[in-house]
Amino acid sequence: MTEPTDPGPSTPDAADWTWVLRRPCPDCGFDADALAVEQVPAFLRDAGRRYAVRLDRDDARTRPAPGVWSPLEYACHVRDVCDVMRGRLGQVLAGGGDTVHFADWDQDATALERQYWRADPEVVAREVVAACDAAAAAYGLPEGTQWAWPARRSNGSAFTARTLALYFAHDIRHHLRDVTA
Repeated sequence: MTEPTDPGPSTPDAADWTWVLRRPCPDCGFDADALAVEQVPAFLRDAGRRYAVRLDRDDARTRPAPGVWSPLEYACHVRDVCDVMRGRLGQVLAGGGDTVHFADWDQDATALERQYWRADPEVVAREVVAACDAAAAAYGLPEGTQWAWPARRSNGSAFTARTLALYFAHDIRHHLRDVTA
């Protein structure tokens, strides 16, 4: 097998996707009002397995268009999103109800730094399942009023543990659509 070469930059996504907490996503159909936080762990576990199945195809490294990540790159991103969002929920719970502030995370810089395009699809398949399972376990922990505990992103976007879970679920669902479309 030849060494995968850098396919060039992807088109950065600078959108503030928090609007998906107020209205359905017209692209992937995600509706935050239709998903209970208690369903998020099962949703994440199922999604991890769907990503793994997609990586078993011969075209897992193929970008569908210039500037658009391949299924492999999306799966690497999802793996890393799971880790970031699991950490953010951990911050919220450790905050004990006080507003916590999330550090910035540059997904595009991470993709370049970790060279997503060079990853082994078989390895990433296992990693994305493990990351989704770990995130599912974490999002199964909050109880009662903990779901209302607050957090804030550096751009000022306000979250609660509940809205963080739903925002996260949208990201996973949206990218699943990206890799299966």
